[in-house]
Amino acid sequence: MDRLKREGLGMTSQRTRNRLIQRLRDEGISNEEVLDVMASTPRHLFLDEALALRAYEDTALPIGYGQTISQPYIVARMTELLLSRAKSLHRVLEVGTGSGYQTAILARLVDHLYSVERIEPLLDLARRRLRELDFRNVEFKLSNGGFGWPEKGPYDAILAAAAPASIPDELKQQLAPNGVLVIPVGSERQYLNVVTRREDTDQFDIERMEAVRFVPLLSGVVR
Repeated sequence: MDRLKREGLGMTSQRTRNRLIQRLRDEGISNEEVLDVMASTPRHLFLDEALALRAYEDTALPIGYGQTISQPYIVARMTELLLSRAKSLHRVLEVGTGSGYQTAILARLVDHLYSVERIEPLLDLARRRLRELDFRNVEFKLSNGGFGWPEKGPYDAILAAAAPASIPDELKQQLAPNGVLVIPVGSERQYLNVVTRREDTDQFDIERMEAVRFVPLLSGVVR
């Protein structure tokens, strides 16, 4: 954590970061562990230099290839939901590595993180960023995200950072007993969903949360 703090001091003042954290509190984020990790993770390192000065605004920003780095509130909200609902965070899957920012947040809160991305240049850049920040508990794979990473499952929790039209059965089946999937769902209108597996059955409880806006979960791999 000390290294992460040092990495960010040259780019933006702690006061700027504190304003973002206060805004997250004002918007309802209450998990102190999530807020601490958000405060000390250098978001500007996950953006192109031209956008780095906007890193601590509470907004999504472009990262190329038609993708975005998620709004900090959404990152905090999804992470908070995952922490509050999952009974264990030993093995966690992230669908949609993107810039690697959400990956970095999750990696500091879970034991083992597996992250899949369908756009190879984004995956390579994210892998390099996390290696430079000395993350050792993350494995990456170039993959069609909707299919997850079944070989590494089952997972205590899954977080998806792109929106399918409906919840993929493949991801539900990769949940461990009582596992939790946090995923945006929809095409024209999207809502955040929390899917919980009932014990070790094929029954799932689905809660629809607030409206959100994510890039669509697409098939295929981009090299």
